[in-house]
Amino acid sequence: MRRLAPLCILSCLAALSLPSAAQAQCGGSFSSFLSGIRSEAARKGLDARAIDRFLSGAKQDQAVLRADRAQGIFQLPFTDFARRVISPNRIQNGARNAERYKSVFDGIEAKLGVSRGVLLAFWALETDYGAVQGDFNTRNALLTLAHDCRRPDLFRPQVFAAIELTAHGDFDPATTTGAWAGEIGQVQMLPRDILENGVDGDGDGHVRLKSSAPDALWSGAKMLRHLGWRPNEPWLQEVTLPATLDWSRTGLDTTRPVRDWARDGVTARGGSLPKSNLPASVLLPQGRNGPAFLVYPNFQVLFEWNKSFVYVTTAAYFATRLEGAPVFDPGNPSAALSGAQIQQLQRKLTQRGHDVGGIDGILGAKTRNAVQAEQKRLGMPADAWPTAALLSKL
Repeated sequence: MRRLAPLCILSCLAALSLPSAAQAQCGGSFSSFLSGIRSEAARKGLDARAIDRFLSGAKQDQAVLRADRAQGIFQLPFTDFARRVISPNRIQNGARNAERYKSVFDGIEAKLGVSRGVLLAFWALETDYGAVQGDFNTRNALLTLAHDCRRPDLFRPQVFAAIELTAHGDFDPATTTGAWAGEIGQVQMLPRDILENGVDGDGDGHVRLKSSAPDALWSGAKMLRHLGWRPNEPWLQEVTLPATLDWSRTGLDTTRPVRDWARDGVTARGGSLPKSNLPASVLLPQGRNGPAFLVYPNFQVLFEWNKSFVYVTTAAYFATRLEGAPVFDPGNPSAALSGAQIQQLQRKLTQRGHDVGGIDGILGAKTRNAVQAEQKRLGMPADAWPTAALLSKL
C-alpha cells in the first residue's frame, strides 16, 4: 500500500532541498544513523527492550535501493499495464475468493461501505490474494529507505511505528518480511497504517495481516474509510463520449455533477449513470481516442493506496470487472511516447514553466496537466495525452 514509484524521482543529492530537520536525519554513516534512531525512539518514550530488539542486527539492504530505482512497469500506458496484470487467472481467483470470504465482504460492506470489488482488486494486484507477499526483511527495508535521502520524511515515522509494533508483540524484526518498500501482509500495509487501522477480522485476538485474510481485508477497508472513502458510492465507470465534447474539460482537475456530463452527451457503456448530483470527472487514460471513464470521489481516495496514475486506474477498473463490468473498449489511441520521449517532453514542459514533478519518464498527473495546458495553447485537442505531434510542436 502507498507505493512510491510515481512520486517525484529524486537522487540523494535532492536532500539539499529537504527541510533542515530531514537533512539531519538521513545520509551519513549507517551506524550513526542507527544511533540517531535509537536516541529519537527513546525520546518518544518507546519501550527500551523493543528498541534494542529492533536495532539488533539491523543492516542496509542494497536490493531495496535497487528496487526503489527500477520500477519501469509504471511507464506502461494504461491499456498495456491493465492487460499485463489483469489475467484470467486473477479474475477466476477473485470470484473464488469473493465466494470463500462472502461473509467477510458482507460485513465490510454493511459496516464500512467499502466495495468487495475494490478490496479484491488490490488484494490481487498487491500479493496475488496473499500468495506473493515479498521476501525483503521489513526492518532492514524501512531503515534503508529512512537512511536514504529521497524520502526520509515518509519512512522514518514507519521505523518508529515498527518499533511500537515490536513492543506489542506483533512484529518480529528478525523474521518479518514483506515488500521492498516496507509494506506487510496480504494487502501490503505500512507499520503506521497497521497501528492506526489494523483490525482483528477473524476474532482470534491478534491482527495478523500476513496469515489472516479477514484481518487483511477488514484492515484495508478501515484504512480506506480513514482516508475518506464515501460509503456505498461508485468509484469508476466506463462511458461513451460524444465527438463534440470539450476535451479541455476532461481530466481529474475538472469535476462536474453527473447530470451535466449527461447533458453533454456522456453515456454509460453498460448500465446507467448514477445519481445526477454526484460529482464526477471524465478520465481519458490514453486520450480522446482511447478508453473513457467517469470517475467519482472514491477514485481519488485510491491514490492514497498507490500514487501511480496507471496503477490506480487499472485497480479501479479491475474492481469493476470483478463486480461484473465488461472488458473496456480500448479504442484506437495515438501511439504512446517512449520513456525517453516522455523525459524529453518533461524537459520541454519544464522549460515553459510547468511543474511536471520531475524528469522521470512517467506520465503522471502533473505531466498530464502540463500537456493539457500546452495542447490548449497550441489549439490541439486538449485531452492530456501526449503525442509525437505535440512533442514536435513544443
